[in-house]
Amino acid sequence: MSEQTRSPEEQAQIDSLLQRLPYDATTLPALPAYTGQPSPKSAKLKKAARLLFRAGPFGLLKAVHRKIVPGSINRFIRIGKKQRKAEEGTVFFSPVTFSILVPLYNTPLPFLNDMIASVQAQTYPHWELCLADGSDEEHGEVGSRCLELAEADARIVYRKLENNEGISGNTNACIAMATGAFISLFDHDDILHPSALFETMKAVEEKNADMVYTDEATFVRHRGGTVLTFHYKPDFGADTLRANNYICHFTSFSRKLLEKAGTFRSEYDGSQDHDMMLRLTEHAEHIVHIPKLLYFWRSHKESVASDISSKPYAIDAGQRAVHDSVVRVTGRECTVHSSRAFPAIYNIDYALKERPKVSVLIAASYAPFPSRCLASVLRNTTYEHYEVLITRAAQDTSEADKFLASGAVPFCRILQTKAIPHNKQLMQAAAQAEGDYLVFLSEDAEILSPDWIEQLLMLAQREDVGAVGAKLLHPDGSIHHAGYVLGLGRERTVGAEHHGEAYAEIGHRGRLCFVRNVSAVSSSCLMVRRSLFNDVGGFDRSLSSCYGDSDFCLKLRERGLQNLFTPHAELVIHTPCKPCRDRTAAILFESRYLDVLRAGDPYFNPHFSHKHTDIRLK
Repeated sequence: MSEQTRSPEEQAQIDSLLQRLPYDATTLPALPAYTGQPSPKSAKLKKAARLLFRAGPFGLLKAVHRKIVPGSINRFIRIGKKQRKAEEGTVFFSPVTFSILVPLYNTPLPFLNDMIASVQAQTYPHWELCLADGSDEEHGEVGSRCLELAEADARIVYRKLENNEGISGNTNACIAMATGAFISLFDHDDILHPSALFETMKAVEEKNADMVYTDEATFVRHRGGTVLTFHYKPDFGADTLRANNYICHFTSFSRKLLEKAGTFRSEYDGSQDHDMMLRLTEHAEHIVHIPKLLYFWRSHKESVASDISSKPYAIDAGQRAVHDSVVRVTGRECTVHSSRAFPAIYNIDYALKERPKVSVLIAASYAPFPSRCLASVLRNTTYEHYEVLITRAAQDTSEADKFLASGAVPFCRILQTKAIPHNKQLMQAAAQAEGDYLVFLSEDAEILSPDWIEQLLMLAQREDVGAVGAKLLHPDGSIHHAGYVLGLGRERTVGAEHHGEAYAEIGHRGRLCFVRNVSAVSSSCLMVRRSLFNDVGGFDRSLSSCYGDSDFCLKLRERGLQNLFTPHAELVIHTPCKPCRDRTAAILFESRYLDVLRAGDPYFNPHFSHKHTDIRLK
């Protein structure tokens, strides 16, 4: 709850205004509860019906077959003779040696053989495999097999550790053995794609990368394995990484970067990789994501890939790693806790630096007075140091309109304007605002989260953040907006991610449950520092409301600022969502950001379909 800043006189003014509004906001709208359960059968049947209509019976059967019979891992790690010959014959200007770190502990021999064979099958030859063995005496076959392979291949370096020092200690022992200019992290029971090092070397040479990571998949069984899940990742986003260690594998980084970040820390065992990724990215200058499946993570009963919830110490370590990273980078205190999606996906509550004045700006284009929106803000907002400015192009004789026009509530004002476009109304409101932070709010919005301003403000106060957007819902609880994706939708310009999905859904890999980096957010609920808004020129008056917010967010992104989506500020938007028909604005937006659109949205993997708002493979 916020500190009490309203005087009794101000509260009396609010009560008097609320009495004049025809809408009662004493209770929040009722929406389905978060059950944490998968979609009901009815939703799955509707999804199947839509697929049947779109793709026909054969398309439906094909989709069902993919669910029942996932692909064999051999299909994903096989490369043709021509590709292998081409990669092996590639001459790099400055080839580097990759030291692949593998801490061993009682590794089953089939797993060990598969892991080492996948390294030896690499098309890029400059590597060394550093094996630090902490196995107990009952698993002496691990050392014997490693020594046998090391004798046949000088690039395999083996060391038997006197004591098992845990995952961090054993990995640090691998680091001590490494001589390469780049370090690569690899687990003792996993498999590399033959092109993993080749693609990484390309990123190092062509993009001057000092840190590289790839997409990955999870599989079961050690021979002829079946791929269970695919993890097609976004490009680097600091907030997305804080929420969950999506980078994970296959990751390589320069030795110079390691020297800045430091080695593995045993106090974070269980989430030592997350802690390491956070520290590496804090110092990295050129982080490159390769959107290809080059790492295959084995799922078995002893692995985190199987079920991290069985290892509560790992979740605790992850929360501490995220907390410490936030304090290091932002200098702000925070609390970290698990999200409703997965135990290892985290929510972060930042402590507010201060409680500045916030201006809530409502452009009321419609003739009726925005009673529902105003009553909802006044009744259901816990943050109290705010003002409301409503631009009105229509003349209204309602009691509330006349009451506000009289100046009876100083912190809730009417700004009478001409019948001008939506973006121009917003610009006029921003010019009259007194707050240090601006919130642009749709006139048909209704507040669901009483601490919605705090949730937006805790992020907007960060110096590296541009715009912050909320989770917007339809009246039935389905998703209206959860961040914009460039190139998504029919026009291939901008589309709302997860649009139409059910309220209880967690989204693709939990994306509806944590704060994450996005290219743009909707001005139906958008917070930004007023100084930033003015610096970039605000909303472009030549663009319609369909593209004004995206254009504004991209201008912030061009300045190196992060635009964020938070699911913890929830609002209902009552006007039905209709596709934008302003073709002139679409052409102008597309011409202005042609190179950006061609490059693709960095936070939306190119393997995902741009035809649909729900995230699915092409």
